[in-house]
Amino acid sequence: MSMGVKEVLAEKIAGEITLSPKPGETLRKWRTTFDIAQADLAKFLGIAQSVISDYESGRRKSPGIHSVKRIIDAFLEIDEKKHGGITIQQYQYMVKTQDGIIDIMEYPYAIPIQKLIKEINGKVATPTSISLDRAVKGFTLIDGIETIKTLTATNYPKLYGWSTERALVFTKIQFGRSPMIAIRIHPVKPSLVVYHQPGGVDPLAVQLAERENMPLIITEMSLEELRKKLVSLGR
Repeated sequence: MSMGVKEVLAEKIAGEITLSPKPGETLRKWRTTFDIAQADLAKFLGIAQSVISDYESGRRKSPGIHSVKRIIDAFLEIDEKKHGGITIQQYQYMVKTQDGIIDIMEYPYAIPIQKLIKEINGKVATPTSISLDRAVKGFTLIDGIETIKTLTATNYPKLYGWSTERALVFTKIQFGRSPMIAIRIHPVKPSLVVYHQPGGVDPLAVQLAERENMPLIITEMSLEELRKKLVSLGR
């Protein structure tokens, strides 16, 4: 297994846990991502299971950076020894992103989409019957032209990173018909779709979003500002 991928993954997890306002919840998220039981993790680390439980529930103060590093090393080692490195391989697949993905990020905890819409000065294009009472766990910022040209059934799942509960954000699109058709024909759906500075919005794109019961949001802020806002939501 490439050390590079393990290092990138370890750094990503450490960053998420230490920056999270709820480090215990983020720790639990990653433990379950690796499909490791509390008891197995505690045994591997040579500590009582109650210590892990107390960290995750917030009863015990967040572990220091040294303890976080030990826990992450345990995730990676258990994954390799017991699960054949399946989660690490998943990440390896994800870091080799296709042409057209500008940025991709997982959030340490679920973000209400109303908060995301407010942060990016979004305008809702879909009817009020489409509920905004849902959350996202990450975003993928996509170059619309590049992606639509290269999108296949094989690389479409790469847009989703670790979770389908995310915002797919398309930039460089004319009227937004093609991205919505691509989403419509694929069984995996995002929580919401954002169009960045579209030339206009094709009524068909809105109809398709409505049919999928998926909010479609328009934002006119600059691309760099949009990227910063999306990233800062996870901090």
